Amino acid sequence: MHASRGTQKRSAGLGLALLSAFAFGGSGVAAKPLIEAGLDPLHVVWLRVAGAALIMLPVAWRHRNLVRERPALLAGFGLFAVAGVQAFYFAAISRIPVGVALLVEYLAPALVLGWVRFVQRRPVTRAAALGVVLAVGGLACVVEIWAGLSFDALGLLLALGAACCQVGYFVLSDHGGQEGKGGDGRSVEPPPPLGVIAYGLIVGALVLTVVARPWGMDWSLLGGTAGMNGTGVPAWVLLGWIVLIATVLAYGTGVVSVRMLSPQVAGVVACLEAVIATVLAWVLLGEHLSAPQLIGGLVVLTGAFIAQSPAPKPPSGPVAAGAGAAAAATESELSAGRASH
Repeated sequence: MHASRGTQKRSAGLGLALLSAFAFGGSGVAAKPLIEAGLDPLHVVWLRVAGAALIMLPVAWRHRNLVRERPALLAGFGLFAVAGVQAFYFAAISRIPVGVALLVEYLAPALVLGWVRFVQRRPVTRAAALGVVLAVGGLACVVEIWAGLSFDALGLLLALGAACCQVGYFVLSDHGGQEGKGGDGRSVEPPPPLGVIAYGLIVGALVLTVVARPWGMDWSLLGGTAGMNGTGVPAWVLLGWIVLIATVLAYGTGVVSVRMLSPQVAGVVACLEAVIATVLAWVLLGEHLSAPQLIGGLVVLTGAFIAQSPAPKPPSGPVAAGAGAAAAATESELSAGRASH
């Protein structure tokens, strides 16, 4: 009986994890037509974050104690993991293919290892170092470096900016997985991931309101259509997908799936996001990648997965084997609902 329940729970968790990866992977495909229709990338980001924040208000109210207990974590998460990652990513896809932008962003685990090794001066495992080498080598194939960076250089830099903001997210997740001190000096438990995500969206919406200045947006574009590989799609349908599916549903199913699976299994499924995004962009937007780029993309994902794989802690202390290794469970729950896409 217990084995049957465990199998059912695992199957349900895998289904939710796949749904989350599909939902996250479709954000860029839905956003790019809106950008090409005339909406500024920052305005699309603001619409996404503000809409999702509005829907997540009940969750934020339920976890309102986080404002008092973890104000710095919430502010940093909203600034980097929400506003920074999404703004850079949407700006990048306005200039380069969706799949390429997302694969560049998958350099984040490799960059985190650089932070751990050279800033925190903690050792890293050989497997993690191998993951970095694979990710960088695969990226060279994705951008076809032998052709002299045939892609838009600014677009690549914007995607790299998203990766750097993702590093901030991983570092914050590491700290967020540890016990903290409340306002009265008492120890408080690690914050619930959904609460952090809800407040991250609220903070991100406030920051983006100042940066994007949505009052200058051409709102009439939302009543028109956007071209998706020659087919006109109502703009409000694409926006609804971005807010409801690629944000709210993706976060919810991602966090629940991690709690039903192990963080390692959920992390493997999360890597499918880049594959799903590339395939959807290929089918719906006509963005074709060459064979070397596809091979390079697989190498990037392999390197990213290895770089994030936690290793057993030796008696002498923790060894950094990937992003957020000191708080793998909490980091992975947040990762399943990361606000990067």
